[in-house]
Amino acid sequence: MNLNESFDVSPGKVEALLSRIKRLNIDPSAIEEAFIRGGGKGGQKINKTANCVQLRYAPLDIVVRCQHERRRTVNRFLALRELVDRVEMKVSPGTSERLKEFDRLRRNKLRRNHRGTRG
Repeated sequence: MNLNESFDVSPGKVEALLSRIKRLNIDPSAIEEAFIRGGGKGGQKINKTANCVQLRYAPLDIVVRCQHERRRTVNRFLALRELVDRVEMKVSPGTSERLKEFDRLRRNKLRRNHRGTRG
């Protein structure tokens, strides 16, 4: 995967993502990228264009698909961010922001359930 191409997102977000990739020692050449036709709503636009991005990171056997936006470049960025999140969850769970968010939501849910069971 070529990380030197431009993404249609703010430069600050791209810089933050590239720094996370360096910190986690992710090899960009090990990321296989494919553009496929998406599914779901959208009609002719979805059926004719291949704007769904699929990234595969073979060293950890992670596959990510993204089709949130119409533009392929934005989908590439979102898929790469999701891939980096999943790699971080496997490699460095202590620094993973997503795991911290999941843990926070779990604690809040337990607290709400506990509050409801008191008489």
